[in-house]
Amino acid sequence: VEALKEFDLSRKEAERAKNMFALGLLSWLYGRPTEGTERFLKEKFGRKPEILGANLAALKAGWNYGETTEDFSVRYEVKPAKLESGVYRNISGNLALSYGLVAAGQLTGLDVFLGSYPITPASDILHELSKHKNFGVRTFQAEDEISGVGAALGASYGGSLGVTTTSGPGVSLKSETIGLAVSIEIPLIIVDVQRGGPSTGLPTKTEQSDLLQVMFGRNGEAPVPIIAPCTPSDCFHAAIEAARIATTYRTPVFILSDGYLANGQEPWQLPLVEDLPDLTVTFADGPNWTNKDGEEEFMPFVRDPETLARPWAIPGTPGLEHRVGGIEKADITGHISYEPANHEKMVRLRQAKVDGIANTIPDLEVDDPTGDAEVLVLGWGSTYGPIGAAARAIRDSGGKVAQAHLRHLNPFPKNTDQVLKSYRKVILPEMNLGQLALLLRGRYLVDVISYNQVRGMPFKTDELVDVIEDVIASV
Repeated sequence: VEALKEFDLSRKEAERAKNMFALGLLSWLYGRPTEGTERFLKEKFGRKPEILGANLAALKAGWNYGETTEDFSVRYEVKPAKLESGVYRNISGNLALSYGLVAAGQLTGLDVFLGSYPITPASDILHELSKHKNFGVRTFQAEDEISGVGAALGASYGGSLGVTTTSGPGVSLKSETIGLAVSIEIPLIIVDVQRGGPSTGLPTKTEQSDLLQVMFGRNGEAPVPIIAPCTPSDCFHAAIEAARIATTYRTPVFILSDGYLANGQEPWQLPLVEDLPDLTVTFADGPNWTNKDGEEEFMPFVRDPETLARPWAIPGTPGLEHRVGGIEKADITGHISYEPANHEKMVRLRQAKVDGIANTIPDLEVDDPTGDAEVLVLGWGSTYGPIGAAARAIRDSGGKVAQAHLRHLNPFPKNTDQVLKSYRKVILPEMNLGQLALLLRGRYLVDVISYNQVRGMPFKTDELVDVIEDVIASV
Protein backbone atom coordinates (compact mmCIF):
# COMPACT_ATOMS: atom_id res chain seq x y z
CA VAL A 1 0.00 0.00 0.00
CA GLU A 2 2.86 2.35 0.85
CA ALA A 3 4.34 1.92 -2.64
CA LEU A 4 1.08 3.05 -4.26
CA LYS A 5 0.55 6.30 -2.36
CA GLU A 6 1.09 8.40 -5.48
CA PHE A 7 -1.97 6.81 -7.11
CA ASP A 8 -5.49 7.96 -6.38
CA LEU A 9 -6.60 4.57 -5.04
CA SER A 10 -8.48 3.55 -1.93
CA ARG A 11 -6.75 1.17 0.47
CA LYS A 12 -8.99 -1.67 -0.75
CA GLU A 13 -8.07 -0.97 -4.39
CA ALA A 14 -4.38 -0.72 -3.56
CA GLU A 15 -4.43 -4.06 -1.73
CA ARG A 16 -5.63 -5.73 -4.92
CA ALA A 17 -2.13 -5.17 -6.35
CA LYS A 18 -0.48 -7.29 -3.64
CA ASN A 19 -0.21 -10.24 -6.03
CA MET A 20 2.04 -8.09 -8.25
CA PHE A 21 4.21 -7.29 -5.23
CA ALA A 22 4.52 -11.02 -4.56
CA LEU A 23 5.30 -11.69 -8.23
CA GLY A 24 8.01 -9.03 -8.20
CA LEU A 25 9.56 -10.56 -5.10
CA LEU A 26 9.47 -14.05 -6.61
CA SER A 27 10.99 -12.75 -9.84
CA TRP A 28 13.90 -11.35 -7.82
CA LEU A 29 14.24 -14.50 -5.72
CA TYR A 30 14.49 -16.78 -8.77
CA GLY A 31 16.41 -14.40 -11.02
CA ARG A 32 13.62 -14.04 -13.56
CA PRO A 33 13.30 -10.88 -15.73
CA THR A 34 10.14 -8.80 -15.35
CA GLU A 35 9.92 -7.47 -18.90
CA GLY A 36 7.42 -10.13 -19.97
CA THR A 37 5.18 -9.42 -16.98
CA GLU A 38 5.32 -5.69 -17.65
CA ARG A 39 4.40 -6.24 -21.28
CA PHE A 40 1.43 -8.39 -20.25
CA LEU A 41 0.20 -5.73 -17.81
CA LYS A 42 0.46 -3.01 -20.45
CA GLU A 43 -1.60 -5.09 -22.87
CA LYS A 44 -4.23 -5.92 -20.25
CA PHE A 45 -4.59 -2.52 -18.56
CA GLY A 46 -3.47 -0.17 -21.35
CA ARG A 47 -6.82 1.65 -21.26
CA LYS A 48 -6.75 2.02 -17.47
CA PRO A 49 -3.59 4.02 -16.75
CA GLU A 50 -4.10 4.26 -12.97
CA ILE A 51 -4.55 0.50 -12.57
CA LEU A 52 -1.62 -0.14 -14.93
CA GLY A 53 0.61 2.23 -12.99
CA ALA A 54 -0.36 0.71 -9.66
CA ASN A 55 0.38 -2.83 -10.82
CA LEU A 56 3.73 -1.85 -12.33
CA ALA A 57 4.66 0.04 -9.17
CA ALA A 58 3.72 -2.95 -6.99
CA LEU A 59 5.76 -5.26 -9.23
CA LYS A 60 8.84 -3.04 -8.94
CA ALA A 61 8.28 -2.61 -5.20
CA GLY A 62 8.36 -6.39 -4.75
CA TRP A 63 11.60 -6.64 -6.72
CA ASN A 64 13.17 -3.77 -4.77
CA TYR A 65 12.09 -5.33 -1.47
CA GLY A 66 14.03 -8.44 -2.40
CA GLU A 67 17.06 -6.34 -3.28
CA THR A 68 17.07 -4.45 0.01
CA THR A 69 15.78 -6.89 2.61
CA GLU A 70 18.07 -9.23 4.51
CA ASP A 71 15.37 -11.87 4.98
CA PHE A 72 16.69 -14.10 2.17
CA SER A 73 20.15 -15.59 2.50
CA VAL A 74 19.88 -17.67 -0.69
CA ARG A 75 18.68 -16.91 -4.23
CA TYR A 76 17.94 -19.42 -6.97
CA GLU A 77 18.29 -19.09 -10.71
CA VAL A 78 15.53 -20.56 -12.88
CA LYS A 79 16.69 -20.69 -16.47
CA PRO A 80 14.23 -20.22 -19.34
CA ALA A 81 12.40 -23.40 -20.31
CA LYS A 82 13.59 -25.08 -23.51
CA LEU A 83 10.31 -24.86 -25.40
CA GLU A 84 9.61 -24.71 -29.12
CA SER A 85 8.52 -21.33 -30.41
CA GLY A 86 4.77 -20.90 -30.59
CA VAL A 87 1.74 -19.69 -28.68
CA TYR A 88 1.46 -21.14 -25.18
CA ARG A 89 -1.08 -21.05 -22.39
CA ASN A 90 -1.21 -22.66 -18.98
CA ILE A 91 -3.57 -25.62 -18.87
CA SER A 92 -4.71 -28.36 -16.50
CA GLY A 93 -5.34 -31.95 -17.48
CA ASN A 94 -9.12 -31.74 -17.13
CA LEU A 95 -9.30 -28.54 -19.16
CA ALA A 96 -7.02 -29.98 -21.86
CA LEU A 97 -9.14 -33.12 -22.01
CA SER A 98 -12.28 -31.01 -22.35
CA TYR A 99 -10.77 -29.05 -25.23
CA GLY A 100 -9.64 -32.32 -26.79
CA LEU A 101 -13.20 -33.66 -26.74
CA VAL A 102 -14.50 -30.45 -28.33
CA ALA A 103 -11.79 -30.74 -31.01
CA ALA A 104 -12.65 -34.41 -31.55
CA GLY A 105 -16.24 -33.44 -32.28
CA GLN A 106 -15.08 -30.95 -34.89
CA LEU A 107 -12.59 -33.38 -36.44
CA THR A 108 -15.09 -36.23 -36.69
CA GLY A 109 -17.96 -34.02 -37.78
CA LEU A 110 -20.06 -35.38 -34.90
CA ASP A 111 -21.93 -33.68 -32.10
CA VAL A 112 -20.34 -34.49 -28.74
CA PHE A 113 -22.71 -35.75 -26.05
CA LEU A 114 -21.45 -36.02 -22.47
CA GLY A 115 -23.57 -38.10 -20.12
CA SER A 116 -22.07 -37.77 -16.67
CA TYR A 117 -22.64 -37.81 -12.93
CA PRO A 118 -20.47 -35.43 -10.87
CA ILE A 119 -17.56 -37.11 -9.11
CA THR A 120 -14.18 -35.91 -7.84
CA PRO A 121 -11.78 -35.42 -9.60
CA ALA A 122 -13.60 -35.61 -12.97
CA SER A 123 -16.39 -33.04 -12.50
CA ASP A 124 -14.39 -30.20 -14.08
CA ILE A 125 -14.86 -31.84 -17.48
CA LEU A 126 -18.65 -31.73 -17.15
CA HIS A 127 -18.49 -28.10 -16.04
CA GLU A 128 -16.21 -27.07 -18.92
CA LEU A 129 -18.03 -28.91 -21.70
CA SER A 130 -21.32 -27.33 -20.64
CA LYS A 131 -19.86 -24.01 -21.86
CA HIS A 132 -19.39 -25.15 -25.46
CA LYS A 133 -22.86 -25.59 -26.92
CA ASN A 134 -21.75 -23.42 -29.84
CA PHE A 135 -19.50 -26.30 -30.94
CA GLY A 136 -22.32 -28.82 -30.93
CA VAL A 137 -21.51 -30.13 -27.46
CA ARG A 138 -24.42 -31.33 -25.33
CA THR A 139 -24.04 -32.13 -21.64
CA PHE A 140 -26.41 -34.16 -19.48
CA GLN A 141 -25.97 -34.32 -15.70
CA ALA A 142 -27.64 -37.62 -14.88
CA GLU A 143 -29.10 -38.80 -11.57
CA ASP A 144 -26.45 -41.51 -11.24
CA GLU A 145 -23.45 -43.11 -12.95
CA ILE A 146 -25.47 -45.78 -14.73
CA SER A 147 -27.84 -43.25 -16.27
CA GLY A 148 -24.91 -41.13 -17.42
CA VAL A 149 -23.19 -43.89 -19.36
CA GLY A 150 -26.52 -45.21 -20.67
CA ALA A 151 -27.35 -41.80 -22.09
CA ALA A 152 -23.87 -41.53 -23.65
CA LEU A 153 -24.22 -44.94 -25.29
CA GLY A 154 -27.66 -44.01 -26.56
CA ALA A 155 -26.23 -40.83 -28.06
CA SER A 156 -23.59 -42.86 -29.92
CA TYR A 157 -26.29 -45.23 -31.15
CA GLY A 158 -28.05 -42.17 -32.55
CA GLY A 159 -24.97 -40.92 -34.40
CA SER A 160 -23.23 -38.64 -31.89
CA LEU A 161 -19.87 -39.03 -30.19
CA GLY A 162 -20.93 -40.37 -26.80
CA VAL A 163 -18.68 -39.60 -23.82
CA THR A 164 -18.98 -40.33 -20.11
CA THR A 165 -16.66 -39.13 -17.34
CA THR A 166 -16.07 -40.62 -13.91
CA SER A 167 -13.54 -41.94 -11.41
CA GLY A 168 -12.90 -45.44 -10.07
CA PRO A 169 -16.16 -45.97 -8.14
CA GLY A 170 -18.16 -44.82 -11.17
CA VAL A 171 -16.35 -47.23 -13.49
CA SER A 172 -17.60 -50.07 -11.30
CA LEU A 173 -21.18 -48.92 -11.78
CA LYS A 174 -20.80 -48.29 -15.51
CA SER A 175 -19.22 -51.66 -16.29
CA GLU A 176 -22.38 -53.43 -17.51
CA THR A 177 -23.17 -50.67 -20.00
CA ILE A 178 -19.56 -50.62 -21.20
CA GLY A 179 -19.89 -54.35 -21.83
CA LEU A 180 -23.04 -53.61 -23.84
CA ALA A 181 -21.04 -51.14 -25.96
CA VAL A 182 -18.46 -53.89 -26.59
CA SER A 183 -21.25 -56.25 -27.65
CA ILE A 184 -23.13 -53.92 -30.01
CA GLU A 185 -19.84 -52.44 -31.30
CA ILE A 186 -20.45 -48.72 -31.41
CA PRO A 187 -18.14 -45.87 -30.29
CA LEU A 188 -18.05 -44.68 -26.69
CA ILE A 189 -15.37 -42.74 -24.79
CA ILE A 190 -15.06 -43.40 -21.06
CA VAL A 191 -12.86 -40.98 -19.09
CA ASP A 192 -11.62 -42.40 -15.78
CA VAL A 193 -9.83 -39.78 -13.69
CA GLN A 194 -8.33 -42.10 -11.09
CA ARG A 195 -8.25 -41.39 -7.38
CA GLY A 196 -7.31 -43.31 -4.25
CA GLY A 197 -9.48 -46.36 -3.54
CA PRO A 198 -11.13 -48.73 -2.87
CA SER A 199 -14.72 -47.56 -2.39
CA THR A 200 -14.87 -43.83 -1.61
CA GLY A 201 -11.17 -44.04 -0.76
CA LEU A 202 -9.28 -40.76 -1.16
CA PRO A 203 -11.41 -38.57 -3.46
CA THR A 204 -8.91 -35.69 -3.59
CA LYS A 205 -5.74 -37.80 -3.86
CA THR A 206 -4.14 -39.50 -6.84
CA GLU A 207 -3.51 -43.15 -7.64
CA GLN A 208 -3.07 -45.51 -10.62
CA SER A 209 -5.10 -48.38 -9.23
CA ASP A 210 -7.87 -48.67 -11.85
CA LEU A 211 -5.80 -50.26 -14.62
CA LEU A 212 -6.89 -53.84 -14.02
CA GLN A 213 -10.48 -52.71 -13.52
CA VAL A 214 -10.68 -50.96 -16.89
CA MET A 215 -8.78 -53.83 -18.52
CA PHE A 216 -10.86 -56.71 -17.18
CA GLY A 217 -13.75 -55.30 -15.13
CA ARG A 218 -16.61 -56.62 -17.28
CA ASN A 219 -18.22 -60.01 -17.57
CA GLY A 220 -17.20 -62.20 -20.47
CA GLU A 221 -14.43 -61.51 -22.96
CA ALA A 222 -14.94 -57.77 -23.36
CA PRO A 223 -11.73 -56.09 -24.61
CA VAL A 224 -11.53 -52.29 -24.52
CA PRO A 225 -8.65 -50.10 -25.78
CA ILE A 226 -6.93 -48.00 -23.09
CA ILE A 227 -5.05 -44.72 -23.53
CA ALA A 228 -3.12 -43.13 -20.64
CA PRO A 229 -2.00 -39.51 -21.12
CA CYS A 230 1.32 -38.68 -19.48
CA THR A 231 1.08 -34.90 -18.89
CA PRO A 232 -1.74 -32.37 -18.43
CA SER A 233 -1.35 -31.09 -22.00
CA ASP A 234 -1.20 -34.64 -23.38
CA CYS A 235 -4.80 -35.07 -22.19
CA PHE A 236 -5.83 -32.94 -25.21
CA HIS A 237 -4.20 -35.32 -27.67
CA ALA A 238 -5.37 -38.40 -25.74
CA ALA A 239 -8.98 -37.29 -26.21
CA ILE A 240 -8.48 -36.95 -29.97
CA GLU A 241 -6.72 -40.32 -30.12
CA ALA A 242 -9.58 -41.94 -28.18
CA ALA A 243 -12.09 -40.50 -30.65
CA ARG A 244 -10.01 -41.80 -33.57
CA ILE A 245 -9.93 -45.32 -32.20
CA ALA A 246 -13.57 -45.31 -31.05
CA THR A 247 -14.97 -44.15 -34.38
CA THR A 248 -12.58 -46.09 -36.62
CA TYR A 249 -12.93 -49.41 -34.81
CA ARG A 250 -16.50 -48.99 -33.46
CA THR A 251 -15.52 -49.69 -29.89
CA PRO A 252 -15.64 -48.15 -26.43
CA VAL A 253 -12.29 -46.62 -25.42
CA PHE A 254 -10.95 -45.77 -21.96
CA ILE A 255 -8.93 -42.62 -21.25
CA LEU A 256 -7.08 -43.37 -18.03
CA SER A 257 -6.14 -40.06 -16.40
CA ASP A 258 -5.59 -39.41 -12.68
CA GLY A 259 -6.03 -36.70 -10.08
CA TYR A 260 -2.46 -35.46 -10.45
CA LEU A 261 -2.88 -34.92 -14.19
CA ALA A 262 -6.41 -33.56 -13.80
CA ASN A 263 -5.41 -30.75 -11.45
CA GLY A 264 -1.76 -30.30 -12.43
CA GLN A 265 -0.89 -27.51 -14.84
CA GLU A 266 1.82 -26.88 -17.41
CA PRO A 267 2.49 -24.67 -20.45
CA TRP A 268 0.65 -26.03 -23.48
CA GLN A 269 1.62 -25.10 -27.02
CA LEU A 270 -1.59 -24.45 -28.93
CA PRO A 271 -1.62 -26.80 -31.93
CA LEU A 272 -2.31 -25.57 -35.44
CA VAL A 273 -5.68 -26.74 -36.70
CA GLU A 274 -4.12 -28.00 -39.93
CA ASP A 275 -1.83 -30.27 -37.89
CA LEU A 276 -4.75 -32.12 -36.30
CA PRO A 277 -5.89 -35.38 -37.94
CA ASP A 278 -8.93 -35.68 -40.18
CA LEU A 279 -11.29 -38.05 -38.36
CA THR A 280 -14.34 -37.62 -40.60
CA VAL A 281 -16.85 -40.38 -39.92
CA THR A 282 -18.77 -42.17 -42.66
CA PHE A 283 -22.12 -43.71 -41.71
CA ALA A 284 -23.70 -46.66 -43.47
CA ASP A 285 -26.10 -45.40 -46.14
CA GLY A 286 -27.19 -48.42 -48.15
CA PRO A 287 -26.84 -52.14 -48.88
CA ASN A 288 -23.47 -53.79 -48.25
CA TRP A 289 -24.22 -57.43 -49.01
CA THR A 290 -25.52 -59.53 -51.91
CA ASN A 291 -27.56 -62.55 -50.83
CA LYS A 292 -27.71 -65.93 -52.56
CA ASP A 293 -30.61 -64.72 -54.70
CA GLY A 294 -28.51 -61.85 -56.04
CA GLU A 295 -30.44 -59.24 -54.06
CA GLU A 296 -28.63 -56.40 -52.30
CA GLU A 297 -29.36 -55.86 -48.63
CA PHE A 298 -27.85 -54.39 -45.47
CA MET A 299 -26.06 -56.68 -43.04
CA PRO A 300 -25.07 -55.08 -39.71
CA PHE A 301 -22.04 -57.27 -39.03
CA VAL A 302 -20.25 -57.21 -42.36
CA ARG A 303 -16.81 -56.07 -41.26
CA ASP A 304 -14.24 -53.76 -42.75
CA PRO A 305 -11.39 -56.04 -43.89
CA GLU A 306 -8.70 -53.76 -42.41
CA THR A 307 -10.21 -52.68 -39.10
CA LEU A 308 -12.81 -55.44 -38.54
CA ALA A 309 -15.25 -52.65 -37.63
CA ARG A 310 -18.91 -53.14 -38.40
CA PRO A 311 -21.03 -50.46 -40.15
CA TRP A 312 -22.35 -47.55 -38.08
CA ALA A 313 -25.98 -47.16 -39.13
CA ILE A 314 -28.06 -44.31 -37.73
CA PRO A 315 -31.53 -45.40 -36.57
CA GLY A 316 -34.24 -44.36 -39.00
CA THR A 317 -32.11 -44.70 -42.12
CA PRO A 318 -34.39 -46.48 -44.65
CA GLY A 319 -33.36 -50.04 -45.40
CA LEU A 320 -30.80 -50.28 -42.58
CA GLU A 321 -33.08 -51.63 -39.87
CA HIS A 322 -31.37 -54.20 -37.63
CA ARG A 323 -31.27 -55.51 -34.07
CA VAL A 324 -28.91 -54.32 -31.34
CA GLY A 325 -28.64 -55.51 -27.76
CA GLY A 326 -26.59 -57.47 -25.30
CA ILE A 327 -27.56 -60.95 -26.50
CA GLU A 328 -24.96 -62.47 -28.83
CA LYS A 329 -25.54 -61.81 -32.52
CA ALA A 330 -24.80 -63.91 -35.55
CA ASP A 331 -21.86 -62.92 -37.71
CA ILE A 332 -22.92 -61.00 -40.84
CA THR A 333 -26.71 -61.00 -40.24
CA GLY A 334 -26.86 -59.73 -36.66
CA HIS A 335 -29.65 -62.16 -35.79
CA ILE A 336 -29.78 -63.47 -32.22
CA SER A 337 -27.60 -66.57 -32.04
CA TYR A 338 -26.84 -69.18 -29.40
CA GLU A 339 -24.68 -71.27 -31.73
CA PRO A 340 -21.42 -72.26 -29.97
CA ALA A 341 -19.27 -71.85 -33.08
CA ASN A 342 -20.74 -68.42 -33.84
CA HIS A 343 -20.18 -67.22 -30.27
CA GLU A 344 -16.54 -68.23 -30.37
CA LYS A 345 -16.13 -66.56 -33.75
CA MET A 346 -17.67 -63.28 -32.52
CA VAL A 347 -15.58 -63.30 -29.33
CA ARG A 348 -12.41 -63.79 -31.35
CA LEU A 349 -13.41 -61.16 -33.91
CA ARG A 350 -13.98 -58.55 -31.20
CA GLN A 351 -10.60 -59.41 -29.65
CA ALA A 352 -8.84 -59.33 -33.03
CA LYS A 353 -10.38 -55.93 -33.75
CA VAL A 354 -8.86 -54.46 -30.58
CA ASP A 355 -5.54 -56.26 -31.13
CA GLY A 356 -5.40 -54.78 -34.63
CA ILE A 357 -5.34 -51.25 -33.23
CA ALA A 358 -1.63 -51.90 -32.57
CA ASN A 359 -1.08 -51.53 -36.32
CA THR A 360 -2.09 -47.85 -36.16
CA ILE A 361 -0.36 -46.66 -32.98
CA PRO A 362 3.27 -45.48 -32.68
CA ASP A 363 6.06 -47.75 -31.51
CA LEU A 364 7.23 -47.41 -27.92
CA GLU A 365 9.99 -44.80 -27.97
CA VAL A 366 13.05 -45.16 -25.75
CA ASP A 367 15.17 -42.28 -24.46
CA ASP A 368 18.65 -43.79 -24.19
CA PRO A 369 21.18 -41.02 -24.95
CA THR A 370 24.30 -43.21 -24.84
CA GLY A 371 22.65 -46.22 -26.47
CA ASP A 372 24.36 -48.64 -24.08
CA ALA A 373 22.31 -48.36 -20.87
CA GLU A 374 21.58 -51.71 -19.22
CA VAL A 375 18.65 -50.53 -17.11
CA LEU A 376 15.32 -49.29 -18.48
CA VAL A 377 12.85 -47.31 -16.37
CA LEU A 378 9.35 -47.82 -17.74
CA GLY A 379 6.27 -45.86 -16.72
CA TRP A 380 2.73 -44.93 -17.64
CA GLY A 381 0.42 -42.03 -16.90
CA SER A 382 1.47 -39.22 -14.59
CA THR A 383 4.68 -40.93 -13.44
CA TYR A 384 6.25 -39.50 -16.62
CA GLY A 385 7.44 -36.32 -14.89
CA PRO A 386 9.12 -37.83 -11.80
CA ILE A 387 10.66 -40.68 -13.82
CA GLY A 388 12.05 -38.25 -16.40
CA ALA A 389 13.50 -36.00 -13.69
CA ALA A 390 15.11 -38.99 -11.97
CA ALA A 391 16.62 -40.25 -15.24
CA ARG A 392 18.10 -36.82 -16.00
CA ALA A 393 19.54 -36.55 -12.49
CA ILE A 394 21.26 -39.93 -12.82
CA ARG A 395 22.70 -39.03 -16.23
CA ASP A 396 23.93 -35.67 -14.91
CA SER A 397 25.89 -37.55 -12.24
CA GLY A 398 27.48 -39.86 -14.83
CA GLY A 399 25.08 -42.80 -14.69
CA LYS A 400 23.47 -44.56 -17.64
CA VAL A 401 19.75 -45.26 -17.71
CA ALA A 402 17.09 -45.52 -20.41
CA GLN A 403 13.51 -44.30 -20.10
CA ALA A 404 10.32 -45.32 -21.90
CA HIS A 405 6.69 -44.46 -21.27
CA LEU A 406 3.64 -46.45 -22.34
CA ARG A 407 0.73 -44.35 -23.60
CA HIS A 408 -1.30 -47.18 -25.12
CA LEU A 409 -2.01 -49.84 -22.51
CA ASN A 410 -4.37 -51.98 -24.59
CA PRO A 411 -3.17 -52.97 -27.03
CA PHE A 412 0.49 -52.39 -26.27
CA PRO A 413 2.72 -50.98 -29.04
CA LYS A 414 3.99 -53.70 -31.37
CA ASN A 415 7.63 -53.27 -30.35
CA THR A 416 7.02 -53.51 -26.58
CA ASP A 417 8.41 -57.05 -26.37
CA GLN A 418 11.58 -56.05 -28.24
CA VAL A 419 12.13 -53.00 -26.03
CA LEU A 420 11.67 -54.86 -22.75
CA LYS A 421 14.06 -57.64 -23.77
CA SER A 422 16.76 -55.19 -24.89
CA TYR A 423 17.72 -54.34 -21.29
CA ARG A 424 19.12 -56.44 -18.48
CA LYS A 425 16.83 -54.85 -15.91
CA VAL A 426 13.45 -53.11 -16.28
CA ILE A 427 12.12 -51.00 -13.38
CA LEU A 428 8.45 -50.03 -13.33
CA PRO A 429 7.36 -47.41 -10.77
CA GLU A 430 3.57 -47.36 -10.29
CA MET A 431 1.15 -45.71 -7.88
CA ASN A 432 -0.50 -49.08 -7.23
CA LEU A 433 0.69 -52.51 -6.15
CA GLY A 434 2.11 -53.50 -9.53
CA GLN A 435 -0.82 -53.72 -11.94
CA LEU A 436 1.01 -52.93 -15.19
CA ALA A 437 3.93 -55.08 -14.06
CA LEU A 438 1.50 -57.99 -13.71
CA LEU A 439 0.28 -57.49 -17.28
CA LEU A 440 3.79 -57.20 -18.73
CA ARG A 441 5.08 -60.27 -16.90
CA GLY A 442 2.13 -62.30 -18.14
CA ARG A 443 2.30 -61.05 -21.72
CA TYR A 444 6.06 -60.90 -22.35
CA LEU A 445 7.58 -63.13 -19.63
CA VAL A 446 9.91 -60.32 -18.55
CA ASP A 447 10.85 -60.15 -14.86
CA VAL A 448 9.89 -56.51 -14.37
CA ILE A 449 11.11 -54.96 -11.11
CA SER A 450 8.15 -53.21 -9.48
CA TYR A 451 8.53 -50.13 -7.32
CA ASN A 452 5.15 -49.27 -5.86
CA GLN A 453 3.54 -46.77 -3.56
CA VAL A 454 -0.09 -45.94 -2.76
CA ARG A 455 0.15 -42.82 -0.61
CA GLY A 456 -2.19 -40.67 -2.67
CA MET A 457 0.81 -38.57 -3.72
CA PRO A 458 3.07 -38.52 -6.80
CA PHE A 459 6.54 -40.04 -6.67
CA LYS A 460 9.40 -37.85 -5.50
CA THR A 461 12.40 -37.57 -7.79
CA ASP A 462 14.99 -38.25 -5.10
CA GLU A 463 13.38 -41.52 -4.02
CA LEU A 464 13.26 -42.73 -7.62
CA VAL A 465 16.93 -41.79 -8.07
CA ASP A 466 17.84 -43.98 -5.07
CA VAL A 467 15.81 -46.93 -6.37
CA ILE A 468 17.21 -46.70 -9.91
CA GLU A 469 20.80 -46.31 -8.71
CA ASP A 470 20.44 -49.42 -6.53
CA VAL A 471 19.29 -51.43 -9.56
CA ILE A 472 22.10 -50.03 -11.75
CA ALA A 473 24.61 -51.03 -9.07
CA SER A 474 23.23 -54.58 -9.03
CA VAL A 475 23.68 -55.17 -12.77
